Amino acid sequence: QVRVLESGGGLVQAGGSLRLSCAASGRTSSTYGLGWFRQAPGKEREFVAAISWSDGITKYADSVKGRFTISRDNAKNVVHLQMNNLKPEETAVYYCAVDRMAPLSRAHYNYDYWGQGTQVTVSS
Repeated sequence: QVRVLESGGGLVQAGGSLRLSCAASGRTSSTYGLGWFRQAPGKEREFVAAISWSDGITKYADSVKGRFTISRDNAKNVVHLQMNNLKPEETAVYYCAVDRMAPLSRAHYNYDYWGQGTQVTVSS
């Protein structure tokens, strides 16, 4: 199986930036995709961004396009999510997930392995 561990969350003022990291280990494949999702209390899990491990192709939710950047570090088997100009409504637990079959999918049910999440709090 694949083990997923995200880190880098914290408290930031509105308009500030954070960089999240996602480390994947175990039985990984270069064909996998890695995605970021977020879930706030009382809200549904929301797609944020995804990246194809093999070629680096990316996809973003409309709400974060232009502000967030997803990237990969092949040597370290790590994916980063750079989040700029954060908004209070983006306060949530951010999850990293691995998709074995459908890289760059926006649907959470297409992802097979999940991390435990890292809290991002954006103050106003």
